[in-house]
Amino acid sequence: MKEIRFHGLGGQGAVTAANILASAAFLDGKYSQAFPSFGVERRGAPVFAFTRIDEKPVRIRSQIYEPDYVVVQDTTLLDIMDVTEGLKENGIVIVNTQKTTKELGIKKGKVYTIDATGVALEKLGVPIVNTAMLGAIAKATGIVTLDSVKKALEDYFKDELLEKNRQAVEEAYRRVVL
Repeated sequence: MKEIRFHGLGGQGAVTAANILASAAFLDGKYSQAFPSFGVERRGAPVFAFTRIDEKPVRIRSQIYEPDYVVVQDTTLLDIMDVTEGLKENGIVIVNTQKTTKELGIKKGKVYTIDATGVALEKLGVPIVNTAMLGAIAKATGIVTLDSVKKALEDYFKDELLEKNRQAVEEAYRRVVL
């Protein structure tokens, strides 16, 4: 089983990203579950979301304390919490940033970066990074296919917004720094 923990701020789409990732895994023929954890339920407050993906039914219902992958949608969270807490030994951290992995100073796991904010502004016109981060996740982890992510978007977006989000996923997939 692979467990993914999303760190974001309210309004950035972390919960939606976790759900779309679970849908993409399902489309790839895997079992999955996604769920949020909220603190102060307001825009801009820290938000956690979780996704589990496995080849067999997922029966665990607790939060994820020892993730395989950590997704950080906003670097301000790096200053207020240890996003790598519990990260498994060979874990992966994917960070939305323009900084290099060295500049981030994350000492645990393999760190990948993506300027998801830049991608979102370019493709969507707004700094909502969730779908761009999904493209980075697909590339950095291989846990889901790019095609399944783009297909899963259909349950969340329609028409022009669907196409823009597909473009954001594809562009982030191309730009992630491995």
